[in-house]
Amino acid sequence: MGHLIAPSLLAADFGNLARDVQMVEASQADWHHIDVMDGMFVPNISFGMPVIEAIGRHADKPMDVHLMIEAPDRYISHFAALGAHVLTVHAEACTHLHRTLHAIKEAGMRPGVALNPHTPIHVLEEVCHDLDLVCLMSVNPGFGGQKFIPGTFDKVRRLADLRTSKGADFLIEIDGGVGDQNAAQLVGAGADVLVAGSSVFKASDPLQAVARLKSLETENA
Repeated sequence: MGHLIAPSLLAADFGNLARDVQMVEASQADWHHIDVMDGMFVPNISFGMPVIEAIGRHADKPMDVHLMIEAPDRYISHFAALGAHVLTVHAEACTHLHRTLHAIKEAGMRPGVALNPHTPIHVLEEVCHDLDLVCLMSVNPGFGGQKFIPGTFDKVRRLADLRTSKGADFLIEIDGGVGDQNAAQLVGAGADVLVAGSSVFKASDPLQAVARLKSLETENA
């Protein structure tokens, strides 16, 4: 399986959200990436259940929902009801991460864990077999359009090594500042899923931008 592309709807035109969701549907993208922010865990508020329900009415491709919120356990059943395919929580927001991951799986979704740039990957050692996805933040979460943190390349390699050493099979997702300038290196380092926001939705030709990210040749980071 080649790498997956998950355009981030945080960068979409909210006044034309159905149009932009349909663009992703028509593109070579694999998932819709949906960032949920509560103004507490991150200093921004994005969108909640009614908007995701509206997205779901236009989306046949899987919804990759990334919860940048405090106490995410409160809403697991809600996102399952909305049709989320992957539900990712932040390790920094979960006191009982193992319990949360199993609750996500029991609700019928694929469990993911996101790590902020400052969070070391060793926090996943005891739960790596309970995961379907690890999302490495390559910017500090909260806003789109930020500059990519170069240390992410090494972090991807170390996470890929951890996956191999533990015999785990989670996907490695990169979120933040991903575009033509670093996508090939990220895949070369071991990334499986690229979240691309501004580099897709702000492009003069979003369909072509997705096609480039999907067809890139990998490079060693």
